[in-house]
Amino acid sequence: MNVESNHGTGSPNPPRRWLPRPQATDPETLDRLFGTSENLLPLWIAEPSVEAPPGVVEALAERVADHHYGYEVRPETTLEAFWAWMADRHGWSGEDLRTVVSPSVGTSIGVLIEQFTEPGQGVIIQPPVFTDFKTLIRDAGRRVVASPLELDVEGYRMDLADLEVRAADPDTTMMILCSPHNPVGRVWSEPELRAVAEICARHGVFVIADEIHADLILGGRRFVPFAGVATGVPACRWAATHGPIKTFGLAGVCDTLVVAAEDEVIGRFEARSSQLHLTRNNVFSLTAFETAYLTASRWFARFLALIEENVEALRSGLPDPIGLIEPEGTYLAWLDLRGLDLGVRELPGWLATEAGLALSPGHWFGRQGAGFARMTIAVPPEIVGEAVSRLTGAVARR
Repeated sequence: MNVESNHGTGSPNPPRRWLPRPQATDPETLDRLFGTSENLLPLWIAEPSVEAPPGVVEALAERVADHHYGYEVRPETTLEAFWAWMADRHGWSGEDLRTVVSPSVGTSIGVLIEQFTEPGQGVIIQPPVFTDFKTLIRDAGRRVVASPLELDVEGYRMDLADLEVRAADPDTTMMILCSPHNPVGRVWSEPELRAVAEICARHGVFVIADEIHADLILGGRRFVPFAGVATGVPACRWAATHGPIKTFGLAGVCDTLVVAAEDEVIGRFEARSSQLHLTRNNVFSLTAFETAYLTASRWFARFLALIEENVEALRSGLPDPIGLIEPEGTYLAWLDLRGLDLGVRELPGWLATEAGLALSPGHWFGRQGAGFARMTIAVPPEIVGEAVSRLTGAVARR
């Protein structure tokens, strides 16, 4: 495979061509979710709509040209590329940790729920939060236990007193921690994460830290791996999800990772994954995974700058009474539309028919998200400008 180094001469700028994903623009899906498919700007799916890193595109084309797509052994360099990236960006070496491949974050969470809880037991989530968590819990025959985030003038924070109460229930045995948080954009601090680790250790609650947005940190903030605090808290059991899919926009081609400290956690995960044949290698995933971590650092720097630029455009351009919850991480803007005084079911319709925007309505993430909407901003600036213009016009016509 011919790849460039992190300091190679590949294009430093993510291309500006607008590339909405087919799922985002399917008329039947849009009609079902938003009541119309006419003239909608689709900004509701949590993935980038800019072209992938050029080194990845070139490596995949080269792999396709090989004309052989049979079974392959996953080389050690695949995981080495991930850990080199994490060490460089976050000072996290992975020493004394175990890392295994999984087809998706949902697969990882589903298997971990099955392996480390029993049917009927409770799993804590912190709404408003990623919609699939509820589905994964309920499909496994477990109970959703909500410990909602609190919102004040300074933004969202955990209700640690409530979390303590929920965790103390002996029938609650797991927590899914979204870090950084989708959709509200919080990047949890070390003290917050340590408090979670201590509470969960005290009550025997296993923590799944979904850290798939770990690289997408804004405003000079720092991502703190849950592993960094959990290893210092006796009896804290945990696993974390990682991988390149959000960092480089590769969800349709790449595998993800599960990271843990305990041999038992990785052993049981691997055994169940092997039984279900979830560990088969995909030749294109192997190529894209390693190439992205080895060659796309300059692309990613520009990608982050693009997100920061789009945040500023929202910050300065959104019309009253629409507000922006200041994002600390991810490429997901959490818009505060409560000032429009629209009902839970009215809001998505107003956004679609009056503003021409397909956004994820806040109630999808739990009732605590009512009055909000999630907007993907990993798009060219002119698309965010168009969205702001549409919102401004829709507010003016009210």
